[in-house]
Amino acid sequence: MLSGERKEGGSPRFGKLHLPVGLWINSPRKQLAKLGRRWPSAASVKSSSSDTGSRSSEPLPPPPPHVELRRVGAVKAAGGASGSRAKRISQLFRGSGTGATGSGGAGGPGTTGAAQRWASEKKLPDLAAGVAPELPLAARATAPPGVLKIFGAGLASGANYKSVLATARSTARELVAEALERYGLAGSPGSGPGESCCVDAFALCDALGRPATGSIGNGEWRAEHLRVLGDSERPLLVQELWRARPGWARRFELRGREEARRLEQEAFGASDSEGTGPALWRPQKNRSRAASGGAALASPGPGLGSGTPAGSTGKERSENLSLRRSVSELSLQGRRRRQQERRQQALSMAPGAADAQIGPADPGDFDQLTQCLIQAPSNRPYFLLLQGYQDAQDFVVYVMTREQHVFGRGGNSSARSGSPAPYVDTFLNAPDILPRHCTVRAGPEPPAMVRPSRGAPVTHNGCLLLREAELHPGDLLGLGEHFLFMYKDPRTGGSGPARPPWLPARPGATPPGPGWAFSCRLCGRGLQERGEALAAYLDGREPVLRFRPREEEALLGEIVRAAAAGAGDLPPLGPATLLALCVQHSARELELGHLPRLLGRLARLIKEAVWEKIKEIGDRQPENHPEGVPEVPLTPEAVSVELRPLMLWMANTTELLSFVQEKVLEMEKEADQEGLSSDPQLCNDLELCDEAMALLDEVIMCTFQQSVYYLTKTLYSTLPALLDSNPFTAGAELPGPGAELEAMPPGLRPTLGVFQAALELTSQCELHPDLVSQTFGYLFFFSNASLLNSLMERGQGRPFYQWSRAVQIRTNLDLVLDWLQGAGLGDIATEFFRKLSMAVNLLCVPRTSLLKASWSSLRTDHPTLTPAQLHHLLSHYQLGPGRGPPPAWDPLPTERDAVDTGDIFESFSSHPPLILPLGSSRLRLTGPVTDDSLHCELRRLRRLLWDLEQQELPANHRHGPPVVTLP
Repeated sequence: MLSGERKEGGSPRFGKLHLPVGLWINSPRKQLAKLGRRWPSAASVKSSSSDTGSRSSEPLPPPPPHVELRRVGAVKAAGGASGSRAKRISQLFRGSGTGATGSGGAGGPGTTGAAQRWASEKKLPDLAAGVAPELPLAARATAPPGVLKIFGAGLASGANYKSVLATARSTARELVAEALERYGLAGSPGSGPGESCCVDAFALCDALGRPATGSIGNGEWRAEHLRVLGDSERPLLVQELWRARPGWARRFELRGREEARRLEQEAFGASDSEGTGPALWRPQKNRSRAASGGAALASPGPGLGSGTPAGSTGKERSENLSLRRSVSELSLQGRRRRQQERRQQALSMAPGAADAQIGPADPGDFDQLTQCLIQAPSNRPYFLLLQGYQDAQDFVVYVMTREQHVFGRGGNSSARSGSPAPYVDTFLNAPDILPRHCTVRAGPEPPAMVRPSRGAPVTHNGCLLLREAELHPGDLLGLGEHFLFMYKDPRTGGSGPARPPWLPARPGATPPGPGWAFSCRLCGRGLQERGEALAAYLDGREPVLRFRPREEEALLGEIVRAAAAGAGDLPPLGPATLLALCVQHSARELELGHLPRLLGRLARLIKEAVWEKIKEIGDRQPENHPEGVPEVPLTPEAVSVELRPLMLWMANTTELLSFVQEKVLEMEKEADQEGLSSDPQLCNDLELCDEAMALLDEVIMCTFQQSVYYLTKTLYSTLPALLDSNPFTAGAELPGPGAELEAMPPGLRPTLGVFQAALELTSQCELHPDLVSQTFGYLFFFSNASLLNSLMERGQGRPFYQWSRAVQIRTNLDLVLDWLQGAGLGDIATEFFRKLSMAVNLLCVPRTSLLKASWSSLRTDHPTLTPAQLHHLLSHYQLGPGRGPPPAWDPLPTERDAVDTGDIFESFSSHPPLILPLGSSRLRLTGPVTDDSLHCELRRLRRLLWDLEQQELPANHRHGPPVVTLP
């Protein structure tokens, strides 16, 4: 892939051009000076990097006075035919051609091939200027050695790498033997044939990868590309050919030969199977062989470090053929003609090429034109650079190699917090680019999604982008003040928009009247078109409410004020829907830090409105009236009217809290995806969101407490009738299950009226079902405790515990439970009225059966009653005049203390806790608004925002809201 080549490329020039290295060797009429400018010389490469080892910084000694200096033109004239040109290239890329015996290669007697390599890799622009120094054998022998770090890759514990001393003539096989000796895996050099077998089992590998943390020696290494060096290659010369780009590191590893070959083949096979062309590491391997392996190509086998004597024409021919074979490994021999045709085509596309005759041109011009013929990928999305920061370092095409592509400047891992450095796919080096600037997700199906990081300046088609947005082919994406890209996706097959959205709608057309002067130059809409679009938004039914941050306070205050005053005929959850639209607009369109501030302001406004309403209801209560004013008892109808605003706020706040929780969870999820979980700004935003949600929790708790308080206060005056009224009135028939309230006995109607009013109120306010259940659960808990305490209290002073009175209470209780069952509250009522039912059932037992029962059997039959409550009922049971409780009812000695110290009354403080509902919000924010009253309120708010925007303009620039003209 293109981006993969950029990351894994060695030479900066080679990585930028994205051309196979064979073109540098095989280009026609290539001059020596041109070749030197495209192939970095070993002498000109700085040795400050610690990727593989450190070369000595000592400079090369100057050539002796007898060294012959020859001009390039003289060398070319002396060569003559094309055979001499091949000879010069062979001499340039030859390695050491001699061993212990050794004379040089084609450079003449007394000079080695490696020496000619050093001569060719000096400042080659100086050679083009006129002279080319050539080191003799004596100076070559005094070249400074270097120290190479050879990593054992798990060969020995406790040692990460071993340092070996290498010279320019040291071969890979020699360094393997020395490294094995340092690791203690081989004997001395004279230990016999066993050492040779040990050396044959290992190979020296040139590895390219990423260090996880720190430097190579201290951090965790992860190799991604591997190349096995030949036994006769010169590692010290190989490492000088190119340097790893930032973010990558290079080192030599000692691996088993079979394992290394297998890893190398797997890497090459994976590259070929992707269909993305040859891998970058494979041309690099051939380039290393061509540059430093001249002797290796000519050597007959491993272990033979010497070549043939110089002056042997047959051997020179063999070396030239070896060089050509190394070039043919890149599959470039068959491309010469096609490359020439491409150059001709490139020249034909130049201005005036049709009229001018193409004559002999500079080979550098051909190469430059060849490099410009870049073909975009056909199976992956990519970004086309329109404007960059540094032309020498920026690419033209950036390919998306993953489904999620990250733009940024990168960065180092934080040693203080321990957090790893952010992963970046495309590195941009402009100063205003953040370490993780922007993320683009392109799945199998369009459209792609682009999301800017916090505080990152990003534009989308010329507009500032604050939140995630859709990215279509042809869109312009601006990063910072320098970079501008065009997004392309060849997978769509031309199914995208016919015209980019940033182009004018009618390019070159005649302006339609004077309105063109006030139209938007970016989108090309005229004044009439803009007016129609604005009118469609103001009167539309889409659930969208757009506002600017400066208008936020006025908008939220208007929504809360209208909800508190009950203005209009909004649906029950209308205020929560409008407020949720504001939250959604902030989460999608405004900056990242705006949502927490909006939530805090929204929660404070709701709390203030609810507090005012609670105070108004309290001031209207009878106990707060001035002295002398008679108290009017509360009725279910009056309580329902008073509690309606509180119940509406409880319902709206519950749904709004659920919606806010979803947005906060989305914020945390996005932060986790971007690796910003420990960002201080994000932590501050989450704290602000937690404070806002705590205020909303407090509002729900207060409205719930106030609602059940006034309902139980009304019940308190109606419940005694269940113990005193007689359902068996003369001529009255007991109603069946599901009967209406009017059909119930007169003594039960007030209590059931409170339950019915509460049920209708929760239904009208669309209270969450979980809160409805908990509201009635608290009402039933209060009713059970109040009736049971009244029952215990009445049995102390006068005869009350009689079978006939118990039957009336049991009948009233059954009628209440049957009515609640018909209302859908039977299960909750049965659960909370269990203790009262158990006490009444005890009193309903016939006297003869009760006298036969013992304390143990009664405790078993009535387990919900405490020992003190059971003893109180039995001790005050009316058996007849002058008859006391039988001895069988006496408590057991083990329970005597519980009877004496236990409380017979129920505590009202043991009520069930309020549990806020979980799950998604019930607010409907998708699809058109179907409720007419909500749509009317939405239109009013939109026009309010339009008026606020117009008030900021000068008087002569203001316009009234546009009106849609019906066709």
